[in-house]
Amino acid sequence: MIVTVEHLDLTYQSPDGEVEALRDVSLSVAEGEFVSIVGPSGCGKSTLLSAIAGLEKPSAGTVAVDGEVVTAPSPKIGYMPQKDQLFPWRTIWANVTLGTELRREGRREGQARARELLERYGLQEFAKKTPGQLSGGMRQRCALIRTLVTEPKILLLDEPFSALDYQTRLTVSADIYAIIRREGKTALLVTHDISESVSLSDRVIVLSRRPATVRAVHDLAELRSLPPMERRDHPAFRRYFNDIWKELDVHAG
Repeated sequence: MIVTVEHLDLTYQSPDGEVEALRDVSLSVAEGEFVSIVGPSGCGKSTLLSAIAGLEKPSAGTVAVDGEVVTAPSPKIGYMPQKDQLFPWRTIWANVTLGTELRREGRREGQARARELLERYGLQEFAKKTPGQLSGGMRQRCALIRTLVTEPKILLLDEPFSALDYQTRLTVSADIYAIIRREGKTALLVTHDISESVSLSDRVIVLSRRPATVRAVHDLAELRSLPPMERRDHPAFRRYFNDIWKELDVHAG
């Protein structure tokens, strides 16, 4: 397993006092898997992602990535937050090469990688444009390319499609899924959208309300060979959706 979380507890300090976000959370992700995490709003999904990224320190338990215990942010992990966070004053080229610029090593290789990815995913002609000149979907593609340029093994996606309208979200999520699959990356997605989780994932992990525990794990075996849009038309899609919804609904009640 490339990601292993074992008996993870995490309590953080807030203005109102201590908040127990995660309690005895255990999960694993195999190399090349696309796994989604769903759960009630505020249950600790993003906190779990932050712990895996090395941005939050566990109170107990361990997080390991590629066999190494996580104690700080790792170059093996790429993080995509809710907003694309492209700098509006920089060109698309300057945005996607930012990681290599900050690292100050392997810059030539990084620029070659950026050029290759922009061309492969249809954005080379926009390299001299600024983010404000691109659609929301193209901005998300640029944000993903910026992350891929640094060649992480694992992508952590924290609701990256939440700011998009419904129709754009369907198209962009399918687009990002295809890129992640083509590049052979392992992905862990946090989302509130059950349909999105079923259409994109190999497995869906359902968390309880805070403090979050793992309530259920759904293996979407029947849908794995299908791309996202085709999954939504498959008879198994509704069954998986209903099973996950019941896990969330029963718990909320």
